[in-house]
Amino acid sequence: MTTTTTTTTTTTTTTDWRGVAVEKKDDLPDKRGIRLRARSRQLLAELVRPHRRELLFCTGMVLVQTVFNMAGPYLVSIGIDRGIPALRRGDWTPIVWVFVLMVISAVLASGLRAIFLNKVGRIGQTMLLNLRRMVFAKFQALPLAFHENYTSGRVISRLTSDPDALNDLIDNGLDGLLDALLTVSAIGIMMAVLDVPLALVVGLAFPAMLLLMRWFSRHSAVAYRRTRETIAALIVHFVETCNGIRAVKAFRREPRNEEIFRQLNDDYRRANARAMNLLAIFIPGMKTIAAFTTAGVVVYGGLRVMDGNIQIGVLVGFVLYLRRFFNPLEDIAMFYNSFQSGTAALEKLSGVLAEANELPEPAEPKPLPSPLAGRVAFDGVTFAYPKRESDETSASGVEAGVEASVEAEDIGTGGKVILPLLDLQIPAGQTLALVGATGAGKSTLARLLCRFYDPQDGAVRVDGVDVRDLADADLRRAVVMVTQENFLFAGSVADNIAFGRPDATREEIEAAAKAIGAHEFITALPDGYDTDVKKRGGRLSAGQRQLVAFARAFIADPAVLVLDEATSSLDVPSERMVQRALRTILADRTALIIAHRLSTVEIADRVLVMEDGRIVEDGEPAALLAAGTGRFAGLHQAWRESLV
Repeated sequence: MTTTTTTTTTTTTTTDWRGVAVEKKDDLPDKRGIRLRARSRQLLAELVRPHRRELLFCTGMVLVQTVFNMAGPYLVSIGIDRGIPALRRGDWTPIVWVFVLMVISAVLASGLRAIFLNKVGRIGQTMLLNLRRMVFAKFQALPLAFHENYTSGRVISRLTSDPDALNDLIDNGLDGLLDALLTVSAIGIMMAVLDVPLALVVGLAFPAMLLLMRWFSRHSAVAYRRTRETIAALIVHFVETCNGIRAVKAFRREPRNEEIFRQLNDDYRRANARAMNLLAIFIPGMKTIAAFTTAGVVVYGGLRVMDGNIQIGVLVGFVLYLRRFFNPLEDIAMFYNSFQSGTAALEKLSGVLAEANELPEPAEPKPLPSPLAGRVAFDGVTFAYPKRESDETSASGVEAGVEASVEAEDIGTGGKVILPLLDLQIPAGQTLALVGATGAGKSTLARLLCRFYDPQDGAVRVDGVDVRDLADADLRRAVVMVTQENFLFAGSVADNIAFGRPDATREEIEAAAKAIGAHEFITALPDGYDTDVKKRGGRLSAGQRQLVAFARAFIADPAVLVLDEATSSLDVPSERMVQRALRTILADRTALIIAHRLSTVEIADRVLVMEDGRIVEDGEPAALLAAGTGRFAGLHQAWRESLV
């Protein structure tokens, strides 16, 4: 146990997704915890705000229901003290009235309860619907840098297990809390009305109850935050194992993955066990206090009945109220159990929703000129991939694996400089090829043009307009990127082509496929254009997926097309097929081609050779080859030798 001046933390050893042992602190620093709770309350208030009137109406129903529920023990005391003596005299009226009033109270309380549960259930599901929409929209709006740092498993956790925890809170806890709070308050009043000295005896139990509740609240907050962290780690490992199943099987990784999964699963089990242990102490503790309090009331009240200070009916009614008094307190404890789990989930969700968009749209976007020519300019651009910190994990920086081999000086963001100072002009309609070693900055150039990142200095312009001043919709219409992943979504071939322009007709879709040479293989598929390509386009070959991606770009008809290693994963026949399509898709538009295979460069009007983020050669392919001594000529010679 490590104690500091701000908080107490418990450190446990666990393993991360790679199986590496790491230390995990079960608590958060006070300031950070306060910030998380404030952010969570703000999100909850935003979700509740549209339903304030309905919730007030529901609260009113619970209040009326509580009044009817409270009538029972009071009517019992009246029946004992007044009805039974009257019955002995042959007068049935008081007993009949007590019976009728008890039936009416029970029926009305049950009816109001049913209406309340239906209403609160609808409100809760609407809130969760809006929350999922908010989270999904936020994930889509956040820039590429965020997604390169935030794993898909954590995304799934935010959209599934976290809303489920809130769903449990709303369905099982909210109505119980309102009912319990009002019931406890009403019972306290009724006990004071029946007999003040007996109510004071009950009051003696309050310090012990408050201490127990304070202990439970402090420790359960830590425990339930830990359960959210462990289930997220479990989901991350499961998702990444499934996504990389080919590599898992190819390298016989199953035993190691199972070992990691067992460890993460055990972490989750221990986190839940810790939460259940706290509950196992809290609930019996409350019952023990209740038992001692009830015994004290019965003994003290019995003595007062024997002395004639109170009637037996008052004592019976008071004990009935007392039994009802502690049951709602246990309900509050159970609500707090759900509340801590829901709060931990809300902290994670609010963290995503509070994530700053590092690439915000301009408040007053500038329009692109019409017609759009496609002129591109990099004016004094300096760029480094930033390091990121999140609420859940420290990122080592998205530069890892993305041009990470570049060794350069640091700049203010803490990342490595990829482009020290770049000036580049690409005339409209020109096809420019970028070549160079891995880590030279080629893909970074393309990402800046598509505004997946913003430069630290300088500007990237399309037809003289800074891309930071363009609305996202205008930029995406003007600039389209096709990558080597050529990601296809599950669905028909036609739907995947229309992804480039959702309002395209079937005739336009087929025309785009014919233009780039994909029509023949598409019509040969079992259902033609309606054939389901399956997950990630797995039904198609790499070359066919690339042609569908080209058709998608062709139908979008951008002024500027970026091809990032678009042919690097293709075999020779597929590459030739794609090369023919390239000549069609690149006609009459500005193009930026990033390629390691220099066969792709042959169709370019101009070649740039990059090293360490700088342009070291610039010219027409034929002229650079004719020189025979430059870097491009050396790269070309090495490529030709690799084909032998």
